[in-house]
Amino acid sequence: MEATSSYAHPGINISNLKTSKLRHDVSVLCFQRGVQVPACNRTCEITCRSSWSSDTTGSTFWNLQLRMPIQKKSLSGKTFCSAGVWTHPLSATESHSHIEEDKVGVLLLNLGGPETLNDVQPFLYNLFADPDIIRLPRLFRFLQQPLAQLISVLRAPKSKEGYASIGGGSPLRKITDEQADALRMALEAKEVPANVYVAMRYWHPFTEEAVQQIKRDRITKLVVLPLYPQFSISTTGSSIRLLQSLFREDKILSRLPVAIIQSWYQRQGYVKSMADLIEKELQSFGSPEEVMIFFSAHGVPVTCVRDAGDPYKDQMEGCIYLIMQELKARGIDNDHKLAYQSRVGPVQWLKPYTDEVLVELGKKGVKSLLAVPVSFVSEHIETLEEMEMEYKEFGLESGVENWGRVPALGCTSTFITDLADAVIEALPSATAITMSTSDGDGLNQDPIGYAIKMLLGSFLAFMLLVFPALKNRV
Repeated sequence: MEATSSYAHPGINISNLKTSKLRHDVSVLCFQRGVQVPACNRTCEITCRSSWSSDTTGSTFWNLQLRMPIQKKSLSGKTFCSAGVWTHPLSATESHSHIEEDKVGVLLLNLGGPETLNDVQPFLYNLFADPDIIRLPRLFRFLQQPLAQLISVLRAPKSKEGYASIGGGSPLRKITDEQADALRMALEAKEVPANVYVAMRYWHPFTEEAVQQIKRDRITKLVVLPLYPQFSISTTGSSIRLLQSLFREDKILSRLPVAIIQSWYQRQGYVKSMADLIEKELQSFGSPEEVMIFFSAHGVPVTCVRDAGDPYKDQMEGCIYLIMQELKARGIDNDHKLAYQSRVGPVQWLKPYTDEVLVELGKKGVKSLLAVPVSFVSEHIETLEEMEMEYKEFGLESGVENWGRVPALGCTSTFITDLADAVIEALPSATAITMSTSDGDGLNQDPIGYAIKMLLGSFLAFMLLVFPALKNRV
């Protein structure tokens, strides 16, 4: 399948994109929409295997045969493919006949959040104990759990204040359950009945709980759909790494055909849904054309991008480009800016930081600003408290006079319908997981040595937080 150039979409100058990867992503989307762009005469599908080096995440991804539009950079000699636009060789009739023979499951992946104030500290512990969140050097990996315990205890009081300000807990589970129900109904409307499950990474319902329910329900084909538009090691990657571990340890689940939609930021339904919300909110300003569109995305540690080859930054920039091109096609040509929020811990995160950019925009004379939570599809602490309260205050104190915020997509019908299409397109790509041996954890291999490391780790973790010089070395 190739896109050849004959005319250009108004406002699209594909040569302005920074990398060939982004130019190709945009070309694929334009091809899907029946729009041809100049400087694009490349094959739009590449068949490859998805693989992740054990040197970057501690385990390898399943070798699933996928058809994707682009290839990402090599990681330790292996090819990583950024998914998002799924295709399959079967006709619609053949595809539905195969689906009807299976008991289909869809597993939605999300972060999770504390439902009460008492849940905050254990939730934070689960978060910081994940090696994909705080990536310690190999020599210091035994510090992971002691460090997570210490950080969670120290951060819990401030985090509790944040959750108290939005009602005493995160609404993420309720909203994700609603999205699961909406997706199930959208699939039924397309004559693809499916059980839809929710798997949270750091709180209930935990991924382990969802996986056991899938097994009890005797699902015969599974699509894994992260509710993160862009792929990152610290979000989608972390959840998939956990799934791999759970599946390879189970003889039944290891034979279950699984298709993973790794990212979907470039899908037409997502791009249009975001543009719809932005266009609607712009109308609430007195002079919509003067409003700065301010995209705020969840940050990730720089080491994930620089050292581990995380495609998140590239995908986020490509996502913003596509949304702005959709808006330009509608006659909306506002200035825009991208920044990253929610940095934690003693490491550098992706820049520019949201709070710092808001101060700069205020000093530059920006009076009207529309905040867009681009990496979030559900309302939670980072949109309701961090963005709507903290960052709004930063902006207003810095000189912004008119503040607005685009709501998260939630159960927007066009968004949910597009997710259903993505699931159906992914089903024929499902492949059984290959069994592999597990190294086990330190506790099972050497309980005495593990206890000694934990005690030493607790002491060193305290030292790392108390003395900045030591902290910077890690």
